[in-house]
Amino acid sequence: MKDFKKDINEYYATLIETINNLDTEEINKAINCIEAAYEREANIYVCGNGGSAATASHMQNDFNKGVSEYTEKKFRFVCLNDNVATLMAIANDISYDDVFSFQLKNKIKPTDVLIAISGSGNSKNIIKAVDYAREVGAKIIGISGYDGGKLKQLSDYNVHVDINDMQIAEDVHMTFVHMMMKVFMNTLTVKVSMKYPIKAE
Repeated sequence: MKDFKKDINEYYATLIETINNLDTEEINKAINCIEAAYEREANIYVCGNGGSAATASHMQNDFNKGVSEYTEKKFRFVCLNDNVATLMAIANDISYDDVFSFQLKNKIKPTDVLIAISGSGNSKNIIKAVDYAREVGAKIIGISGYDGGKLKQLSDYNVHVDINDMQIAEDVHMTFVHMMMKVFMNTLTVKVSMKYPIKAE
């Protein structure tokens, strides 16, 4: 049997160090942006490619069902990468660079929020969606890795993982989803927790 413990320990040590270096003040601002959108019943659009698409889909699930199951008012998350038929039609007939921005056109409002997830911060379809959302006046929460790329420059709030490692960056991005879910479960659901007891699944 091969001994991979050195690699295992190094990976998790890097992950822990990366988490310890996060800008929690900026993350706090992003959470407040999401809460404000929830309170005004705005749509919160979220999108990403590859692993970031999975994170975006997971985020929609955790807020639209996970938190909203126990609140009177519901979150209004819309994951732009969840409809495969729509994605493929836009990519085939128009351009892959337009798969997210096209879905936002004449839909996203100045009161809405776009959460854009890109490990590199430079995905063309993400930046195009961000540019359109900014034109409309919507707030942008950028979730990125590496140096943050263009996404970091264009976002109102940066939930940035400062590491040149896609796997570590994506790991931390997923913790953002669960951490924020936990925050809102602890704050928004307190008034209805007795009415709707939270179940372990």
